[in-house]
Amino acid sequence: MSRSTIAVVTLVLTICFAASPLLVPDFGGFDPEQFPVPQNNPPVQPEGYAFAIWGVIYLWLILGMGFGLWKRREDGGWHDMRPPLCVSLAMGTTWLAVALLSPIWASVLIWLMLFTALWALFRSPTDDRWFAALPLGLYAGWLSAASCVSLGLLAAGYGWVDQDTAAVGAVLLALILASGVQSTLRRAPSYGIAVIWALVAVVVQNIGGNMTVAALAAGGALALLIPTWKAR
Repeated sequence: MSRSTIAVVTLVLTICFAASPLLVPDFGGFDPEQFPVPQNNPPVQPEGYAFAIWGVIYLWLILGMGFGLWKRREDGGWHDMRPPLCVSLAMGTTWLAVALLSPIWASVLIWLMLFTALWALFRSPTDDRWFAALPLGLYAGWLSAASCVSLGLLAAGYGWVDQDTAAVGAVLLALILASGVQSTLRRAPSYGIAVIWALVAVVVQNIGGNMTVAALAAGGALALLIPTWKAR
């Protein structure tokens, strides 16, 4: 396909991705009964308000890819980013439907979405950061946190470890992953901001309950401020 065609496909997939919740309007996260060990109020899961970040992600990606189609449809830097982003968005469009059927396959899918989103992020143009790297960074950052949460839910939900151990492991994995990506990328601080947003929501979820997880998430958010600040 030509660069112009791929630019069009990228915007169309972005819009489809943003519209996908309309097809599954009742989805509010995994049903606790989807797991052999029901996951009622799991400590690994961020407080519900945190998921509002999807509204910002959807809108920013649409604006960014719309700008790219309008002003940068033949630009080589933009073109390098678009194919892996298209793959991530195509998988993302189906994610909610998959999540209703299988937490395992939803976890596999979200990790694939993350890998392709990171691939796109690292190939994003250094110019036009407000339309390319920054919205993509927010998207990839939230996927990084969500992917680790999915593993924590699976680990506790299938009885491999208890909920507290699963939450600790997921938070540590998210911190290691996010620190490595943000330190290596050295730009797009929106990536680190999205992960910090998720970690703070984990703190809120566990305040007054599991203080170990809350303290670990709070410490991770503070530690991640360093590479995020440097990337600004």
